[in-house]
Amino acid sequence: MTIIALGINHKTASVELREKVAFSPQQLSDALQQLSELPQFNESVIVSTCNRTEIYCSLEDPNSQALLGWLAQFHQIEEHELAENVYVHHNQDAVNHLMRVACGLDSLVLGEPQILGQIKQAYNSAKAHNGIQPVFERLFQKTFSVAKQVRTETEIGASAVSVAYAAVNLAKHIYGQLEKTNVLLIGAGETIELVAKHLSQHNPKAITVANRTIERAQLLANEISANVISLAQLPEQLHQADIVISSTASTLPIIGKGVVEQALKKRKHKPMLFVDIAVPRDIESQVNDLDAAYLYTVDDLQAIVNENMASREQAAREAQQIIDDKTHEFAQWQRSLTSVDVIREYRESAQTIKLELVEKALNQLQSGKNSEKVLLELANKLTNRLTHAPTRAIQAAAKEGDIERIAVLKQALGIEQE
Repeated sequence: MTIIALGINHKTASVELREKVAFSPQQLSDALQQLSELPQFNESVIVSTCNRTEIYCSLEDPNSQALLGWLAQFHQIEEHELAENVYVHHNQDAVNHLMRVACGLDSLVLGEPQILGQIKQAYNSAKAHNGIQPVFERLFQKTFSVAKQVRTETEIGASAVSVAYAAVNLAKHIYGQLEKTNVLLIGAGETIELVAKHLSQHNPKAITVANRTIERAQLLANEISANVISLAQLPEQLHQADIVISSTASTLPIIGKGVVEQALKKRKHKPMLFVDIAVPRDIESQVNDLDAAYLYTVDDLQAIVNENMASREQAAREAQQIIDDKTHEFAQWQRSLTSVDVIREYRESAQTIKLELVEKALNQLQSGKNSEKVLLELANKLTNRLTHAPTRAIQAAAKEGDIERIAVLKQALGIEQE
């Protein structure tokens, strides 16, 4: 049996192609059903995210062409278009790749944790469609265990490596807990969406989204249970915010020193944290001159991100060592599984021979044949039948002059001399 991992990701394919091979929930169900009904695929799991589509299969045939052809046909794409952008891993390399993906080592953001949840979901979907048999059950449980070990024993997820994540971590570092803080988000683009996503995990007292377009702000606010105001309302609402995080496409500053001075007076100079992750800046640099106003820019955060990325790269090297060790353990388990099958088949064969000859001997005894002769005949026939195959193997090895095979056979048969 061969384990194959075939896929495309953000490193190998354009967004357009990744969109073509992504699986919607209904497509995923149909695809898993199809794979379960095809005899060449023993086990199948499909991982489909915005950055990757990967199919993990166990097949009797080591040729991955059948899997590539199926994927192209399912999504009605030319096979050559896929072939130019996919990667394929076999057996231990496939196992190692799966573990790397689960640990976030193959992600766009090194060490990001969301992919593990997506792989667990893929595993559950496959299990619901009979795509998980003993080998993949062991493989995926091993993978989940490895991911947990990497998170526990390395610093792969300890440091912020995106500006949005760093902004929230900075606020958390300054305030300790965010449950009693009021947060104002200015803008409603992709960066602020990421900030909001990280922020909502810390359950601040209240979040307000300010944007030029109210409708856009409302869409984001609905996802995080936030309030909405317009940019024109900022001067009168600013004093209510303990933390202000801004990222708009404005070419001019949205918040000036004077507006912040008025807000601080209303707050009786209770401190405010400003995080400006816009380029060009949304907040005038002079705000940092005010007592009780603490301004951090995108450059400040980028320096933190760069330092943390170096830390994650070191952690990634440590994680890879863990993955390599666990890949080796899984390969050993596979080999032991093969030996168990061989032993079982050998014992079943010997048992069949024994039962056949014992039945003949019993019939002879019942017909009145001399018991001593029956026992001697049983012993001779049993010995001859059990030694027939090893004798043929030794003779073939001797005829070919294969000394190593003869030595292995002698050892296996227990006739090695001291």
